Amino acid sequence: MKNIQINHAQKGFTLIELMIVVAIIGILAAVAIPQYQDYTARTQVSRLVGELNALKSNAESIFNSGGVVANEDDLTVNPREIGIGWTGSNLVAGANTAPNFGLTINDGNLATLSWEATMGTDASTAVRGAVVTVSRSANGAYTCTITAPAAGGGWKDSYAPAGCPVS
Repeated sequence: MKNIQINHAQKGFTLIELMIVVAIIGILAAVAIPQYQDYTARTQVSRLVGELNALKSNAESIFNSGGVVANEDDLTVNPREIGIGWTGSNLVAGANTAPNFGLTINDGNLATLSWEATMGTDASTAVRGAVVTVSRSANGAYTCTITAPAAGGGWKDSYAPAGCPVS
């Protein structure tokens, strides 16, 4: 009688192979999660800067029609106060309250117009409290600046987009 040996093929993974896979996934997650959080914070700051910069053409139209920039229309005064057209942003503190929807217009006249918005609680914790300001000089040149939030929030200067430095 012959002894017949049957080879059993390995089915499945060994414990060490599974542990290696879990370790690799853990390392990838440890690198990817902070990068994603930085990406989200940068995107939110860039979005708010874009939303505020979009109001420049509205401000110029108001000036060209002889008006003063305001949060809402008041045509009973001279010169007329014309709303800048800001409809709010979920990233801005106080964004749900009319008429200003979280936008502060510091001076609506032609020479020293500026408006600002503060990043609110819907924004990433790293950028919460940052203030984005768009200012217009008397010669019509616009500047954008960001005031970083108080220490402890995790703000990085790399969150500021090009053309809108941290002051």
